[in-house]
Amino acid sequence: MKRITSFGEILFDVYPGVNTLGGAPFNFIYHIKKLTGNGNFISTVGDDNFGKEILNFLKLNAISSDYVAIDKNHPTGIANANLDKNKIPHWEIKPGCAYDFIETSDKIINLIEEKTDCLYFGTLVQRSDISRNTLNTLFEKKIKYFCDLNFRQGFFNIDIINTSLNTAHILKLNNDELKVINELLLKQDYDEVNLAELLSEKFDIEIVCITLGDKGAILYKNGTVDHYKADVENVVDTVGAGDAFASVLCLGYLYEWNISKINRIASEFAAAIVQIKGALPKEEGIYEIFKEKIRSG
Repeated sequence: MKRITSFGEILFDVYPGVNTLGGAPFNFIYHIKKLTGNGNFISTVGDDNFGKEILNFLKLNAISSDYVAIDKNHPTGIANANLDKNKIPHWEIKPGCAYDFIETSDKIINLIEEKTDCLYFGTLVQRSDISRNTLNTLFEKKIKYFCDLNFRQGFFNIDIINTSLNTAHILKLNNDELKVINELLLKQDYDEVNLAELLSEKFDIEIVCITLGDKGAILYKNGTVDHYKADVENVVDTVGAGDAFASVLCLGYLYEWNISKINRIASEFAAAIVQIKGALPKEEGIYEIFKEKIRSG
């Protein structure tokens, strides 16, 4: 069994009249836990009602809170959803949240060195010096690293991007993020496949995944390219689709599937998520279906 750890934000997405649990690193590890029965999460929550709600949710879903600290000085993270005319949320992410103050501990170092095969991380949690420095202490270990860029509100810079890309064995980004990377670092004519190849070579990344929204996803590995688009008949909510894709991408990489199989099953899982309300399924049935897909291919 591969041991996967996720580092980063857990927060509440605040919609008009309702709050939902979110944060890409948490969504990712929630899916990993449901699909495999294993998975650890490193974060920090506030000593407030949202923090208590998160800890209770972790307990109810058998996700360990051993590596989730409680910060008495900063609030649990929130992201306000401003819905456009198409009901697509545009996020206002509050600064100075508990997950900006994730601190290094011997327990966390031991988790990475002794109980982790792959560490997932993104860029939002690196907006603060404290959490970024903690994450940097977890790099350069004898494990694999999965970077899911997830640019948010300009909470990134060239140093964060360079460090993240130089660390990653697996890189996932969407086409908008690829355009930013190209403008900042590569400065080439825009072509997804050529840029994926360039990223792979320049930063020694084993798999580059570019998600294209309703046009599917491109995977690049060692000169091989796969483009797959899952059929979706009834899109209810696109929030969390990328995190679902990432979970299967990570598993497929660790279990050494070919990229065609990875892309197909990851795309189908993301397609299933967009047909439900919210990023995290309330019913276990969807996971049973994909556990079987993962087993049988």
